[in-house]
This record gives sequence, C-alpha cells and structure tokens, in this order.
Amino acid sequence: MRYLVNILNKPKLARFLFYICDMKINRLIFLFVIPFHLSAFCRDTIYQISKDAFYSLKKNKLKHIEKLIDSIGIAAPISNEILVKHAAYTASYNPQHRIPNYVVHVIPKDVLYGSVKRTNDFRADPLIKIPMADSSDYWNSGYDRGHMAASADFRWSYKAISESFFYTNIIPQNKELNQGAWNRLEMQIREWTIDNDELVVVTGPIIKENLPKIPQGSYQVSIPQYIYKIVLDYYPPTYKAIAFLYPNKDVPYELEKHVVSIDSIETLTGIDFFPNLKDSLENVLEAEHDLYHFDKKYKQHQEDSKFTFKNYGKNKINTSQVKNYIGQNHCVCGKVVSTKFNENGKSNPTYINLDKKYPEQLFTLMVFGQDRKNFSYKPEEFLRDKTICIKGKITEYKGEPQIIANSEKQIEILKD
Repeated sequence: MRYLVNILNKPKLARFLFYICDMKINRLIFLFVIPFHLSAFCRDTIYQISKDAFYSLKKNKLKHIEKLIDSIGIAAPISNEILVKHAAYTASYNPQHRIPNYVVHVIPKDVLYGSVKRTNDFRADPLIKIPMADSSDYWNSGYDRGHMAASADFRWSYKAISESFFYTNIIPQNKELNQGAWNRLEMQIREWTIDNDELVVVTGPIIKENLPKIPQGSYQVSIPQYIYKIVLDYYPPTYKAIAFLYPNKDVPYELEKHVVSIDSIETLTGIDFFPNLKDSLENVLEAEHDLYHFDKKYKQHQEDSKFTFKNYGKNKINTSQVKNYIGQNHCVCGKVVSTKFNENGKSNPTYINLDKKYPEQLFTLMVFGQDRKNFSYKPEEFLRDKTICIKGKITEYKGEPQIIANSEKQIEILKD
C-alpha cells in the first residue's frame, strides 16, 4: 500500500502507469515487469472507470427519457387521477377503478439489445398512498396481469424493468389476447423502434362507469372491455403517429383492422393526449390513421409475406410444416428474409428467420455466440436473402419453432 501511495504522490509517474494499464499490448508488462499488486491496482482502476462510465450513460439515458415524458408524453390533467413518475415511465392511476388511466413510456433505439430478464416481482406501487390492487385481486381471477408499458421495453435497465411490475402499470387482461395479438403488437412496435431514434408510447384501458369487476380480492378491480396503444415518433424529418384499439378478448392479430386515430381514442377516453405539442402538429398527428404512412415498409413487408410454400423434395420440410415435427431431427428449408445479430445480448445470439420476418416468423435458425467460431462467415450477413436448409433437432422457444446450429455444416445453401 505504501508503494502505491508513493506512486500516486508522483503525478507524472502515475499518469504513465495509467497509460500502460490502458494498453492491451502491454499485458506482458503486468506479468513480467510490473509487480503483481500494481497490476491488480491498474485492473481495478480501469474496471472502476468503465463501471462509472456505464452508470453515467445509463443515468443520462434515464434523465433524457424522464425529460421527454414530462415535456411531451403526459396528458392534460384528469379528474381524481394520481400521477406517479418512475425511472422510465409515468402512470396516471385511477383510484376508483384500481387500474391506470394510461401509462406513458419511451422505447429507446437499442431496446432489442437489452439483456435484463423479467423480474416478475408484481407489487403495489410505493408512490400510491391509498389502498390499491395487489396479487390477491388477480390470483386465480382468470385474467393475466397485463402490462400497459411492456416489461420487454425496459430490458436495458434492471430498475426500469422491475418498476414495470408495479400495479400502477397493470390491468386485468384476457390471457389469450395478452399472450397472442397484444404481444405481437408490442413486438412490432419494438421492431419499429429500430427504424426510428426512439418512440413515445401511451397505453391504457377504455374506462367507463359500470365496468365488470374481478369479484375476488379486496378492491373489486375493474375489467376494461377495450385497450389502446398510441405510438408517437417525435423526431424530424417526419413526425408521425398511429394508434391501435383492441377488445379485451382473444382476437386475431390483424394489425390493419385495429388501426384508429388518436382523436378517436381521445373521444372514447375523454383524455387530451400530447397537449404540449404545437396545435398545428398535434392536429395533424392525432388525425392520422394510415398504417402505411407510419411505416412505409409495412405494405412491402405484407407483400413479401404472401408466397406459396415450396416443396423441397424428399426428407425436407418447409416452414409451414415445421410445427408438426417439434422434438424431431429434420431438415427445414426456406428463404432467409430477416437476420439479426444481438452482439450485446447475454449469449450473443444470431437470429435467422425463414419465409416470414419477425414478429411473424414461422421458423428461426439460432446461432449462439460461442458457436460463431464454427462458421467461416458471418451468418447474419452471408445467409441473408439465400434459400437454405438446416438440419437439426426442431425445438420451441416461446411457442415458435427453431433449430440451433452449432456449425455451418448443418446448413445447405440451395440454388434459387
């Protein structure tokens, strides 16, 4: 320790040693020249600097999101609401119905690279100082505890994803809707985020008097009959917005059939959304209900999805047949239509989707980071737009068929 103190008391020597610590090419110096305890000191110093930089970036990100929500996302005041602000979302809580009037959050562009897992720690919101719904109201109710701001939208922050499980962000939601069409809508919005800097999203139930209640528990939580989601791209050169309205029951995804204007949601809820926007911009955005204007690639995506499944010959199946062979070793063939390498993920996975793009994928070829060394090419780049066959065991992940490829020997590239 006395040796380190002497070094730190000599600024020029200290700066020189820190420079050496930061140079990867001088790792041998740590082993053979610099004493071990000094090497450890350097490593610890660099680690601490990196850690501080990481937390500083995350802190600045949260501050940016909070500022954007405060300046753009919060609706005009609602009678009897309780407004609660958390790290990455703000909720307008309805104490009469025990559910939120709406929840507003921001999806950052790098959301798909987040690796934080669901915390599943459903709990009362500590910022609500009156009795509110809790797990006993939902347990065995027949309804899912449906997130308004999707937990997967916060995978970039443990604090943010944990706070998404407060009951100020939860409503009773039909199980099939929550895990089906609604989940696919949330995945589509995250996919849209890739093509935009970030998106402001407002989600909530249509609250009316005489809504049915969950009969159990202490608080008779209201069960909404409709749920909406509003998406705003607030960045130039093209400001745009779109809204969706789904009944709280099992319905097909059919995204185009659920598109509505923000104006219509305001009429149903009595809520004035985005009051801080300039009137000229607000009037245009809130009247918008053209999905193809919001996503110019969507129509082409739909066209690309319309194709006739091919017969690839003996002992080969196409992606429309793959669900019949779960758990079996087989050869699956199709055209690569979308790819993604999650370099910052926990296992650095590569996703190769055949015939239909995410989130409507029929089959996914998975390559995990530790297996990329077994490929002579980058799978996400080399395989794009090629027709391929993959041999392996067909498994499922969240209900979607997949094969995990450990090497390129499992993949055959076909001539179109």
